[in-house]
Amino acid sequence: MREKVIYALGVAAALLLARNLYSIFMVLPDEASQGMIYRIIFFHVPAAITAMLGAFVAAFASIMFLVTKNFRYDSVAVSVTEVGLAFLAANLVTGSIWGRIIWGIWWTWDARLTSALVCWLLYAGYLMLRHAIEEPTARARIAAVFNIFAFADVPIVIFSIKWWRTQHPQPVFWGGGSIDPAMKSTAVLNLVALMLLAAVLVLIRLRQEEVQREIDSLRRYAHAVV
Repeated sequence: MREKVIYALGVAAALLLARNLYSIFMVLPDEASQGMIYRIIFFHVPAAITAMLGAFVAAFASIMFLVTKNFRYDSVAVSVTEVGLAFLAANLVTGSIWGRIIWGIWWTWDARLTSALVCWLLYAGYLMLRHAIEEPTARARIAAVFNIFAFADVPIVIFSIKWWRTQHPQPVFWGGGSIDPAMKSTAVLNLVALMLLAAVLVLIRLRQEEVQREIDSLRRYAHAVV
């Protein structure tokens, strides 16, 4: 059943991405002040939103693990975190490319960019921490606590451009920024496509985590017998 869901979501994501790419590069005109580079927003913003939603899910799963001690929640937390980290990396890279063209620099240490980089480093540290602890129960418990700690930076990333004056433009979806309705609808559709892609990757990674947990269980049983 899970494989059918993965295939269905994968096909839907591929078709929607193909449709969006055609619209982005063949239908929509260049933006008046930014030219063709503005098209990066159709990937930059959806990648950021997908990553932040992943952080919410991972934090919730970590809390649920601490409450229930059910390792399925631990598997969800690590799977979503890995995928979310990849999307956050895509957000940082695309933002740097945009900044190089518009600002003339690859990076600036303003509140939004810095907090996003710190967020990426925190979740990368979460994955490194998991690899450093061999005992499954201790690994899941300590990782869950660290994941909740890392989530504290997510609201800072989201609201940094509201709390402080930054070089980063105001958001186009919730106050301050503006965008043409046709461009906004394409951005929303690409957000849906990237979220479908993220769901596929999470389901695949979740299955890998479950298989690894089964292997670890068999290994411990074999050691106990021997």
